[in-house]
Amino acid sequence: MKFKFSNKTILVVVAATMFLSYSFKSNFFEVAKQIEIYNSLFKELNMYYVDEINPADLTDRAIKNTLKDLDPYTNFYNEQDVEDAKIRREGQYGGIGVSVYYLDKGIQIKEIYQGYAADKADLKAGDIITSVDGQSLLNMEREQLSMYLKGTPNSKISVEIERQGKVLKKEITREKIEVNPVPFSKMIDEETGYIVLTRFNNKASSEVKKAFRKLKSEGMQKLVFDLRSNPGGSLLEAINISNFFIPKGKTIVTTKAKIKKWSNTYRGSNEPLDLEIPITVLINGSSASASEIVAGSLQDYDRAVILGERSFGKGLVQRQKELTYGTQLKLTISKYYTPSGRCIQELDYTNRDLKTGKVPKFSDRIVNKFKTQNGRIVYDGGGILPDVKTNSSDKTDLTKELFQSKAIFNFATDYYHNNQKVEKLEDLNIPATIFKDFIQYLEKDTTFVTQQEKLFKEAFNYAQNQNISKELNKIQEELYKQKVDEISKNKEEIEEEIIDEIILKYFYKEGVFIDDLKNDKTIIEAVKLLKNTKEYNRILSSK
Repeated sequence: MKFKFSNKTILVVVAATMFLSYSFKSNFFEVAKQIEIYNSLFKELNMYYVDEINPADLTDRAIKNTLKDLDPYTNFYNEQDVEDAKIRREGQYGGIGVSVYYLDKGIQIKEIYQGYAADKADLKAGDIITSVDGQSLLNMEREQLSMYLKGTPNSKISVEIERQGKVLKKEITREKIEVNPVPFSKMIDEETGYIVLTRFNNKASSEVKKAFRKLKSEGMQKLVFDLRSNPGGSLLEAINISNFFIPKGKTIVTTKAKIKKWSNTYRGSNEPLDLEIPITVLINGSSASASEIVAGSLQDYDRAVILGERSFGKGLVQRQKELTYGTQLKLTISKYYTPSGRCIQELDYTNRDLKTGKVPKFSDRIVNKFKTQNGRIVYDGGGILPDVKTNSSDKTDLTKELFQSKAIFNFATDYYHNNQKVEKLEDLNIPATIFKDFIQYLEKDTTFVTQQEKLFKEAFNYAQNQNISKELNKIQEELYKQKVDEISKNKEEIEEEIIDEIILKYFYKEGVFIDDLKNDKTIIEAVKLLKNTKEYNRILSSK
Protein backbone atom coordinates (compact mmCIF):
# COMPACT_ATOMS: atom_id res chain seq x y z
CA MET A 1 0.00 0.00 0.00
CA LYS A 2 1.35 3.45 -0.94
CA PHE A 3 1.64 6.18 1.70
CA LYS A 4 -0.70 9.09 1.02
CA PHE A 5 0.28 12.63 1.81
CA SER A 6 -0.65 15.95 0.26
CA ASN A 7 1.55 18.24 -1.80
CA LYS A 8 0.81 20.95 0.73
CA THR A 9 2.29 18.87 3.54
CA ILE A 10 5.46 18.24 1.56
CA LEU A 11 5.71 21.90 0.64
CA VAL A 12 5.50 23.09 4.25
CA VAL A 13 8.08 20.61 5.55
CA VAL A 14 10.56 21.19 2.76
CA ALA A 15 10.13 24.97 2.94
CA ALA A 16 11.21 24.92 6.58
CA THR A 17 14.30 22.97 5.55
CA MET A 18 15.36 24.78 2.42
CA PHE A 19 14.85 28.20 3.91
CA LEU A 20 17.84 27.66 6.22
CA SER A 21 20.21 27.40 3.27
CA TYR A 22 19.47 30.93 2.09
CA SER A 23 19.83 34.36 3.64
CA PHE A 24 16.99 36.83 3.59
CA LYS A 25 18.64 38.41 0.55
CA SER A 26 18.22 35.24 -1.48
CA ASN A 27 16.24 35.21 -4.68
CA PHE A 28 12.82 33.97 -3.59
CA PHE A 29 12.13 32.63 -7.07
CA GLU A 30 15.17 30.39 -6.70
CA VAL A 31 13.91 29.16 -3.32
CA ALA A 32 10.48 28.34 -4.78
CA LYS A 33 12.11 26.62 -7.72
CA GLN A 34 14.21 24.33 -5.52
CA ILE A 35 11.20 23.46 -3.36
CA GLU A 36 9.23 22.52 -6.46
CA ILE A 37 12.07 20.31 -7.70
CA TYR A 38 12.21 18.48 -4.38
CA ASN A 39 8.41 18.21 -4.29
CA SER A 40 8.22 16.59 -7.72
CA LEU A 41 11.14 14.25 -6.93
CA PHE A 42 9.45 13.13 -3.72
CA LYS A 43 6.19 12.34 -5.52
CA GLU A 44 7.96 10.33 -8.21
CA LEU A 45 9.87 8.32 -5.62
CA ASN A 46 6.70 7.49 -3.75
CA MET A 47 4.81 6.50 -6.88
CA TYR A 48 7.37 4.49 -8.77
CA TYR A 49 10.29 3.35 -6.59
CA VAL A 50 10.41 -0.46 -6.65
CA ASP A 51 10.20 -0.87 -2.84
CA GLU A 52 7.99 0.85 -0.33
CA ILE A 53 9.49 3.98 1.20
CA ASN A 54 8.82 5.60 4.56
CA PRO A 55 7.96 9.26 3.90
CA ALA A 56 8.59 10.37 7.49
CA ASP A 57 11.98 8.69 7.66
CA LEU A 58 13.02 9.96 4.23
CA THR A 59 11.99 13.53 5.06
CA ASP A 60 13.69 13.38 8.46
CA ARG A 61 16.99 12.31 6.89
CA ALA A 62 16.68 14.82 4.05
CA ILE A 63 16.18 17.70 6.47
CA LYS A 64 19.00 16.66 8.77
CA ASN A 65 21.31 16.24 5.79
CA THR A 66 20.40 19.77 4.68
CA LEU A 67 21.39 21.15 8.09
CA LYS A 68 24.62 19.23 8.60
CA ASP A 69 26.82 21.80 6.84
CA LEU A 70 25.61 24.59 9.15
CA ASP A 71 26.69 24.63 12.80
CA PRO A 72 26.01 21.49 14.85
CA TYR A 73 23.49 23.29 17.06
CA THR A 74 20.95 23.96 14.30
CA ASN A 75 18.78 20.86 14.31
CA PHE A 76 15.42 19.51 13.19
CA TYR A 77 13.47 17.67 15.90
CA ASN A 78 10.87 15.09 15.02
CA GLU A 79 8.13 14.40 17.57
CA GLN A 80 10.28 12.06 19.68
CA ASP A 81 13.22 14.48 19.55
CA VAL A 82 10.92 17.25 20.78
CA GLU A 83 9.93 15.15 23.79
CA ASP A 84 13.58 14.39 24.62
CA ALA A 85 14.49 18.09 24.36
CA LYS A 86 11.58 18.98 26.66
CA ILE A 87 12.90 16.55 29.26
CA ARG A 88 16.36 18.14 29.11
CA ARG A 89 14.90 21.64 29.52
CA GLU A 90 12.38 20.90 32.25
CA GLY A 91 14.44 18.33 34.13
CA GLN A 92 11.62 15.87 34.81
CA TYR A 93 10.02 12.87 33.12
CA GLY A 94 8.39 9.52 33.80
CA GLY A 95 10.96 6.74 33.81
CA ILE A 96 13.08 4.39 35.92
CA GLY A 97 16.01 6.68 36.83
CA VAL A 98 18.98 5.69 34.69
CA SER A 99 21.30 6.96 32.01
CA VAL A 100 21.96 4.45 29.24
CA TYR A 101 23.89 3.25 26.23
CA TYR A 102 22.04 1.85 23.22
CA LEU A 103 23.44 -1.44 21.91
CA ASP A 104 22.47 -4.02 19.32
CA LYS A 105 21.51 -6.27 22.24
CA GLY A 106 19.27 -3.68 23.84
CA ILE A 107 19.66 -0.95 26.48
CA GLN A 108 22.73 -0.99 28.70
CA ILE A 109 22.54 0.89 31.98
CA LYS A 110 25.33 3.46 32.24
CA GLU A 111 24.42 4.97 35.61
CA ILE A 112 21.84 4.31 38.31
CA TYR A 113 20.21 7.35 39.92
CA GLN A 114 20.12 6.82 43.66
CA GLY A 115 16.71 6.18 45.19
CA TYR A 116 14.75 5.91 41.96
CA ALA A 117 12.88 2.95 40.44
CA ALA A 118 15.85 1.15 38.88
CA ASP A 119 17.80 1.43 42.13
CA LYS A 120 14.83 0.09 44.12
CA ALA A 121 14.64 -2.87 41.72
CA ASP A 122 18.36 -3.53 42.34
CA LEU A 123 19.45 -2.93 38.76
CA LYS A 124 23.18 -2.25 38.34
CA ALA A 125 25.33 -0.26 35.95
CA GLY A 126 26.41 -2.57 33.16
CA ASP A 127 23.12 -4.51 33.10
CA ILE A 128 21.74 -4.92 29.58
CA ILE A 129 17.95 -4.80 29.26
CA THR A 130 17.22 -7.26 26.45
CA SER A 131 13.42 -7.26 26.55
CA VAL A 132 10.58 -5.13 27.92
CA ASP A 133 7.15 -6.65 28.56
CA GLY A 134 8.14 -9.64 26.44
CA GLN A 135 9.28 -7.53 23.48
CA SER A 136 12.85 -8.31 22.42
CA LEU A 137 15.02 -5.21 21.95
CA LEU A 138 17.49 -6.95 19.66
CA ASN A 139 18.71 -4.78 16.76
CA MET A 140 16.20 -1.98 17.41
CA GLU A 141 16.90 1.58 16.31
CA ARG A 142 17.94 4.10 18.94
CA GLU A 143 14.70 6.05 18.54
CA GLN A 144 12.68 2.92 19.27
CA LEU A 145 14.78 1.94 22.28
CA SER A 146 14.51 5.38 23.89
CA MET A 147 10.72 4.96 24.19
CA TYR A 148 10.71 1.71 26.15
CA LEU A 149 11.82 2.92 29.57
CA LYS A 150 9.89 6.20 29.61
CA GLY A 151 6.21 6.30 30.38
CA THR A 152 3.49 7.35 32.77
CA PRO A 153 4.51 7.40 36.46
CA ASN A 154 3.18 4.37 38.41
CA SER A 155 2.98 2.22 35.28
CA LYS A 156 4.80 -1.10 35.54
CA ILE A 157 7.16 -2.86 33.14
CA SER A 158 8.67 -6.32 33.20
CA VAL A 159 12.25 -6.46 31.99
CA GLU A 160 14.72 -9.20 31.23
CA ILE A 161 18.32 -8.25 31.85
CA GLU A 162 21.70 -9.76 31.13
CA ARG A 163 24.25 -9.34 33.93
CA GLN A 164 27.73 -10.82 33.75
CA GLY A 165 26.51 -13.77 31.68
CA LYS A 166 23.40 -14.39 33.79
CA VAL A 167 19.79 -13.65 32.82
CA LEU A 168 17.55 -11.99 35.43
CA LYS A 169 13.92 -10.87 35.39
CA LYS A 170 12.71 -7.72 37.16
CA GLU A 171 9.47 -5.79 37.52
CA ILE A 172 9.91 -2.02 37.73
CA THR A 173 7.39 0.70 38.50
CA ARG A 174 8.03 3.89 36.58
CA GLU A 175 8.01 7.11 38.57
CA LYS A 176 8.47 10.83 38.13
CA ILE A 177 12.16 11.50 37.66
CA GLU A 178 13.43 14.95 38.56
CA VAL A 179 16.93 15.81 37.36
CA ASN A 180 18.47 18.18 39.90
CA PRO A 181 20.98 20.44 38.12
CA VAL A 182 22.72 20.89 41.49
CA PRO A 183 23.28 17.25 42.45
CA PHE A 184 25.73 18.11 45.23
CA SER A 185 26.57 20.95 47.58
CA LYS A 186 28.52 20.74 50.81
CA MET A 187 30.87 22.59 53.14
CA ILE A 188 34.46 21.62 52.34
CA ASP A 189 35.72 23.05 55.63
CA GLU A 190 34.40 25.40 58.28
CA GLU A 191 34.32 28.41 55.92
CA THR A 192 34.42 27.14 52.32
CA GLY A 193 31.34 25.94 50.50
CA TYR A 194 31.14 23.88 47.32
CA ILE A 195 28.33 23.89 44.73
CA VAL A 196 28.38 21.85 41.53
CA LEU A 197 26.05 22.80 38.66
CA THR A 198 25.83 20.15 35.94
CA ARG A 199 23.33 21.73 33.51
CA PHE A 200 21.29 24.87 32.92
CA ASN A 201 17.77 23.48 32.83
CA ASN A 202 14.72 25.43 34.01
CA LYS A 203 15.52 24.65 37.66
CA ALA A 204 19.17 25.73 37.60
CA SER A 205 18.93 29.17 39.20
CA SER A 206 16.41 28.13 41.87
CA GLU A 207 18.54 25.12 42.86
CA VAL A 208 21.76 27.19 42.97
CA LYS A 209 19.99 29.76 45.15
CA LYS A 210 18.70 27.02 47.46
CA ALA A 211 22.17 25.46 47.80
CA PHE A 212 23.83 28.84 48.34
CA ARG A 213 21.45 29.85 51.13
CA LYS A 214 21.82 26.47 52.80
CA LEU A 215 25.60 26.74 52.83
CA LYS A 216 25.46 30.33 54.07
CA SER A 217 23.37 29.15 57.00
CA GLU A 218 26.13 26.63 57.74
CA GLY A 219 28.79 29.34 57.91
CA MET A 220 30.01 29.63 54.32
CA GLN A 221 32.33 32.62 53.81
CA LYS A 222 33.97 31.49 50.54
CA LEU A 223 32.58 29.56 47.55
CA VAL A 224 33.92 27.07 45.04
CA PHE A 225 31.44 27.03 42.13
CA ASP A 226 32.04 24.03 39.86
CA LEU A 227 30.97 24.37 36.20
CA ARG A 228 33.32 21.72 34.84
CA SER A 229 31.81 19.57 32.08
CA ASN A 230 28.60 21.62 32.18
CA PRO A 231 27.45 21.79 28.53
CA GLY A 232 25.12 24.74 29.09
CA GLY A 233 21.41 25.15 28.41
CA SER A 234 19.08 28.04 29.16
CA LEU A 235 20.41 31.53 28.46
CA LEU A 236 17.97 33.07 30.96
CA GLU A 237 19.07 30.69 33.70
CA ALA A 238 22.69 31.71 33.08
CA ILE A 239 21.68 35.37 33.40
CA ASN A 240 19.81 34.71 36.65
CA ILE A 241 22.76 32.84 38.17
CA SER A 242 25.24 35.55 37.15
CA ASN A 243 22.90 38.11 38.71
CA PHE A 244 23.28 36.31 42.07
CA PHE A 245 26.77 37.80 42.35
CA ILE A 246 26.60 40.90 40.10
CA PRO A 247 24.73 44.13 40.98
CA LYS A 248 21.22 44.70 39.68
CA GLY A 249 21.21 46.67 36.42
CA LYS A 250 24.65 45.54 35.25
CA THR A 251 24.95 44.07 31.75
CA ILE A 252 25.49 40.31 31.92
CA VAL A 253 25.38 39.33 28.25
CA THR A 254 24.56 40.89 24.90
CA THR A 255 23.23 39.01 21.88
CA LYS A 256 23.63 40.18 18.30
CA ALA A 257 21.43 38.68 15.59
CA LYS A 258 20.50 39.21 11.96
CA ILE A 259 16.93 39.95 13.10
CA LYS A 260 16.90 43.14 15.14
CA LYS A 261 14.31 41.96 17.66
CA TRP A 262 16.58 39.05 18.60
CA SER A 263 19.48 41.39 19.42
CA ASN A 264 19.25 42.16 23.11
CA THR A 265 21.21 43.40 26.08
CA TYR A 266 20.43 41.39 29.21
CA ARG A 267 20.98 43.04 32.58
CA GLY A 268 20.58 41.77 36.09
CA SER A 269 16.97 42.45 37.02
CA ASN A 270 17.04 41.15 40.60
CA GLU A 271 18.81 42.04 43.81
CA PRO A 272 21.93 39.85 44.07
CA LEU A 273 22.41 37.16 46.69
CA ASP A 274 25.92 38.25 47.66
CA LEU A 275 28.30 40.87 46.25
CA GLU A 276 31.20 40.25 48.63
CA ILE A 277 31.80 36.51 49.04
CA PRO A 278 35.09 35.41 47.38
CA ILE A 279 34.41 32.90 44.57
CA THR A 280 36.47 30.56 42.45
CA VAL A 281 34.67 29.24 39.37
CA LEU A 282 35.97 25.93 38.01
CA ILE A 283 35.85 25.32 34.24
CA ASN A 284 37.34 22.85 31.78
CA GLY A 285 37.26 22.08 28.07
CA SER A 286 33.70 20.74 28.36
CA SER A 287 32.27 23.85 30.05
CA ALA A 288 30.22 25.45 27.31
CA SER A 289 27.55 27.97 26.36
CA ALA A 290 25.62 29.05 29.47
CA SER A 291 28.60 27.98 31.61
CA GLU A 292 30.75 30.39 29.63
CA ILE A 293 28.21 33.20 30.06
CA VAL A 294 28.43 32.83 33.84
CA ALA A 295 32.21 32.44 33.91
CA GLY A 296 32.69 35.28 31.41
CA SER A 297 30.46 37.78 33.21
CA LEU A 298 31.99 37.06 36.62
CA GLN A 299 35.44 37.37 35.09
CA ASP A 300 34.65 40.65 33.31
CA TYR A 301 33.42 42.22 36.53
CA ASP A 302 36.39 40.78 38.48
CA ARG A 303 33.81 39.12 40.70
CA ALA A 304 35.45 35.68 40.76
CA VAL A 305 38.72 33.99 39.92
CA ILE A 306 38.24 31.54 37.04
CA LEU A 307 40.33 28.42 37.60
CA GLY A 308 40.95 25.32 35.50
CA GLU A 309 41.27 24.83 31.75
CA ARG A 310 40.16 26.86 28.75
CA SER A 311 36.44 26.41 28.18
CA PHE A 312 34.82 24.90 25.08
CA GLY A 313 34.11 28.11 23.16
CA LYS A 314 30.41 28.11 22.23
CA GLY A 315 29.27 31.68 21.73
CA LEU A 316 26.13 30.86 19.74
CA VAL A 317 22.53 31.22 20.91
CA GLN A 318 19.72 28.93 19.75
CA ARG A 319 15.96 29.25 19.76
CA GLN A 320 13.22 26.68 19.18
CA LYS A 321 10.75 27.39 16.37
CA GLU A 322 7.53 25.40 16.15
CA LEU A 323 6.95 23.62 12.84
CA THR A 324 4.00 21.55 11.65
CA TYR A 325 2.79 18.23 13.11
CA GLY A 326 4.55 18.64 16.46
CA THR A 327 8.05 19.03 15.02
CA GLN A 328 10.52 21.77 15.86
CA LEU A 329 13.51 23.56 14.45
CA LYS A 330 16.26 24.62 16.82
CA LEU A 331 18.37 27.16 14.99
CA THR A 332 21.23 29.48 15.80
CA ILE A 333 19.84 33.00 15.81
CA SER A 334 22.60 35.09 17.37
CA LYS A 335 26.03 35.28 18.96
CA TYR A 336 26.50 36.34 22.53
CA TYR A 337 29.03 38.77 23.96
CA THR A 338 30.30 39.08 27.53
CA PRO A 339 30.06 42.45 29.33
CA SER A 340 33.53 43.50 28.11
CA GLY A 341 32.47 42.84 24.49
CA ARG A 342 34.04 39.42 23.96
CA CYS A 343 32.55 36.75 21.72
CA ILE A 344 34.14 33.50 22.85
CA GLN A 345 33.03 31.39 19.84
CA GLU A 346 35.88 29.04 18.92
CA LEU A 347 34.82 27.45 15.61
CA ASP A 348 34.05 29.53 12.51
CA TYR A 349 31.32 27.47 10.83
CA THR A 350 30.69 30.16 8.21
CA ASN A 351 34.10 29.50 6.65
CA ARG A 352 34.00 25.71 6.77
CA ASP A 353 36.13 24.09 4.04
CA LEU A 354 33.46 22.40 1.90
CA LYS A 355 35.96 19.93 0.43
CA THR A 356 37.49 18.64 3.67
CA GLY A 357 34.73 19.61 6.09
CA LYS A 358 37.33 21.22 8.35
CA VAL A 359 36.13 24.16 10.42
CA PRO A 360 38.71 26.88 11.13
CA LYS A 361 39.24 28.28 14.63
CA PHE A 362 38.97 31.94 15.51
CA SER A 363 41.75 31.43 18.05
CA ASP A 364 44.17 30.46 15.26
CA ARG A 365 43.83 33.96 13.85
CA ILE A 366 44.33 37.33 15.49
CA VAL A 367 42.43 37.56 18.77
CA ASN A 368 41.30 40.85 20.24
CA LYS A 369 42.08 42.32 23.63
CA PHE A 370 39.40 43.51 26.03
CA LYS A 371 39.50 44.81 29.56
CA THR A 372 37.70 43.75 32.70
CA GLN A 373 36.19 46.24 35.13
CA ASN A 374 39.53 46.45 36.98
CA GLY A 375 41.49 46.84 33.75
CA ARG A 376 42.76 43.28 33.39
CA ILE A 377 43.39 42.06 29.84
CA VAL A 378 41.12 39.30 28.53
CA TYR A 379 40.71 37.93 25.00
CA ASP A 380 37.95 36.90 22.61
CA GLY A 381 37.84 33.75 20.47
CA GLY A 382 38.51 30.27 21.78
CA GLY A 383 36.46 30.12 24.95
CA ILE A 384 37.05 31.59 28.41
CA LEU A 385 40.72 31.52 29.40
CA PRO A 386 41.04 30.87 33.15
CA ASP A 387 42.77 33.38 35.39
CA VAL A 388 44.61 30.45 36.97
CA LYS A 389 45.40 27.49 34.72
CA THR A 390 45.63 24.11 36.40
CA ASN A 391 48.72 22.01 35.78
CA SER A 392 46.99 19.07 34.11
CA SER A 393 48.81 17.55 31.16
CA ASP A 394 47.32 18.00 27.70
CA LYS A 395 45.44 14.90 26.68
CA THR A 396 46.84 12.98 23.75
CA ASP A 397 44.51 12.15 20.86
CA LEU A 398 44.48 8.51 21.95
CA THR A 399 43.57 9.46 25.52
CA LYS A 400 40.65 11.46 24.15
CA GLU A 401 39.58 8.40 22.15
CA LEU A 402 39.87 6.30 25.29
CA PHE A 403 37.58 8.64 27.24
CA GLN A 404 35.04 8.49 24.41
CA SER A 405 35.08 4.70 24.40
CA LYS A 406 33.44 2.38 26.94
CA ALA A 407 36.71 0.81 28.06
CA ILE A 408 36.87 2.51 31.47
CA PHE A 409 33.15 1.92 32.07
CA ASN A 410 33.49 -1.79 31.24
CA PHE A 411 36.62 -2.16 33.38
CA ALA A 412 34.91 -0.51 36.37
CA THR A 413 31.82 -2.68 35.90
CA ASP A 414 33.95 -5.84 35.97
CA TYR A 415 35.82 -4.53 39.01
CA TYR A 416 32.55 -3.96 40.87
CA HIS A 417 31.24 -7.46 40.18
CA ASN A 418 34.57 -9.18 40.90
CA ASN A 419 35.42 -7.49 44.20
CA GLN A 420 33.96 -7.45 47.68
CA LYS A 421 31.09 -5.06 48.32
CA VAL A 422 31.62 -2.39 50.96
CA GLU A 423 29.10 -0.32 52.90
CA LYS A 424 31.09 2.90 53.40
CA LEU A 425 33.13 5.00 50.99
CA GLU A 426 36.07 5.13 53.40
CA ASP A 427 36.21 1.33 53.35
CA LEU A 428 36.66 1.19 49.57
CA ASN A 429 40.33 0.41 49.04
CA ILE A 430 41.14 0.74 45.36
CA PRO A 431 44.62 -0.75 44.83
CA ALA A 432 47.57 1.42 43.83
CA THR A 433 48.04 -0.93 40.87
CA ILE A 434 44.69 0.04 39.35
CA PHE A 435 46.23 1.68 36.27
CA LYS A 436 48.42 -1.35 35.65
CA ASP A 437 45.36 -3.60 36.03
CA PHE A 438 43.51 -1.46 33.51
CA ILE A 439 46.36 -1.70 31.00
CA GLN A 440 46.21 -5.48 31.27
CA TYR A 441 42.43 -5.31 30.77
CA LEU A 442 42.93 -3.42 27.51
CA GLU A 443 44.51 -6.55 25.98
CA LYS A 444 41.04 -8.11 25.83
CA ASP A 445 38.97 -4.91 25.47
CA THR A 446 37.11 -4.49 22.18
CA THR A 447 35.80 -0.95 22.62
CA PHE A 448 39.05 1.05 22.56
CA VAL A 449 40.61 0.14 19.25
CA THR A 450 42.93 2.43 17.28
CA GLN A 451 42.65 2.89 13.53
CA GLN A 452 45.93 1.02 13.08
CA GLU A 453 44.57 -1.91 15.09
CA LYS A 454 41.42 -2.00 12.98
CA LEU A 455 43.45 -2.11 9.77
CA PHE A 456 45.73 -4.73 11.24
CA LYS A 457 42.80 -6.93 12.24
CA GLU A 458 41.55 -6.92 8.67
CA ALA A 459 45.01 -7.91 7.45
CA PHE A 460 45.34 -10.53 10.16
CA ASN A 461 42.02 -12.17 9.26
CA TYR A 462 43.18 -12.41 5.67
CA ALA A 463 46.69 -13.59 6.54
CA GLN A 464 45.52 -16.47 8.74
CA ASN A 465 45.10 -18.36 5.51
CA GLN A 466 48.55 -17.36 4.29
CA ASN A 467 50.67 -19.01 7.05
CA ILE A 468 52.22 -15.76 8.28
CA SER A 469 50.18 -15.29 11.44
CA LYS A 470 53.27 -15.51 13.70
CA GLU A 471 54.77 -12.38 12.19
CA LEU A 472 51.48 -10.59 12.42
CA ASN A 473 51.21 -11.50 16.11
CA LYS A 474 54.40 -9.53 16.66
CA ILE A 475 52.90 -6.56 14.88
CA GLN A 476 49.76 -6.84 17.01
CA GLU A 477 51.86 -6.77 20.16
CA GLU A 478 53.76 -3.72 18.92
CA LEU A 479 50.53 -1.84 18.13
CA TYR A 480 49.23 -2.61 21.61
CA LYS A 481 52.50 -1.39 23.15
CA GLN A 482 52.33 1.85 21.16
CA LYS A 483 48.76 2.42 22.31
CA VAL A 484 49.69 1.85 25.95
CA ASP A 485 52.73 4.13 25.70
CA GLU A 486 50.60 6.92 24.25
CA ILE A 487 47.81 6.84 26.84
CA SER A 488 50.36 6.40 29.66
CA LYS A 489 51.39 10.01 29.04
CA ASN A 490 48.08 10.85 30.75
CA LYS A 491 48.32 8.19 33.45
CA GLU A 492 47.18 10.51 36.24
CA GLU A 493 44.07 11.73 34.40
CA ILE A 494 43.11 8.20 33.34
CA GLU A 495 43.63 6.86 36.84
CA GLU A 496 41.30 9.56 38.21
CA GLU A 497 38.63 8.59 35.67
CA ILE A 498 38.96 4.91 36.60
CA ILE A 499 38.64 5.62 40.32
CA ASP A 500 35.63 7.89 39.79
CA GLU A 501 33.92 5.24 37.65
CA ILE A 502 34.51 2.57 40.30
CA ILE A 503 33.21 4.80 43.09
CA LEU A 504 30.14 5.56 40.96
CA LYS A 505 29.34 1.84 40.79
CA TYR A 506 29.45 1.51 44.59
CA PHE A 507 28.22 4.84 45.93
CA TYR A 508 26.42 6.63 43.09
CA LYS A 509 27.31 10.14 41.94
CA GLU A 510 27.21 11.46 45.49
CA GLY A 511 30.13 9.21 46.39
CA VAL A 512 32.18 10.62 43.52
CA PHE A 513 31.51 14.20 44.70
CA ILE A 514 32.41 13.37 48.30
CA ASP A 515 35.67 11.76 47.20
CA ASP A 516 36.45 14.75 44.97
CA LEU A 517 36.31 17.13 47.93
CA LYS A 518 39.29 15.28 49.40
CA ASN A 519 41.22 14.22 46.31
CA ASP A 520 40.36 16.44 43.33
CA LYS A 521 43.47 18.56 42.75
CA THR A 522 41.51 21.39 41.10
CA ILE A 523 39.16 21.70 44.07
CA ILE A 524 42.11 21.57 46.47
CA GLU A 525 43.85 24.32 44.50
CA ALA A 526 40.67 26.43 44.49
CA VAL A 527 40.31 26.17 48.28
CA LYS A 528 43.99 27.03 48.77
CA LEU A 529 43.57 30.14 46.60
CA LEU A 530 40.46 31.29 48.49
CA LYS A 531 42.35 31.03 51.77
CA ASN A 532 45.18 33.16 50.36
CA THR A 533 43.33 36.48 50.37
CA LYS A 534 46.35 38.46 49.22
CA GLU A 535 46.88 36.27 46.14
CA TYR A 536 43.15 36.17 45.37
CA ASN A 537 42.95 39.96 45.38
CA ARG A 538 46.17 40.30 43.38
CA ILE A 539 44.75 38.13 40.56
CA LEU A 540 41.64 40.30 40.34
CA SER A 541 43.54 43.58 40.33
CA SER A 542 44.96 45.24 37.21
CA LYS A 543 48.48 45.44 38.66
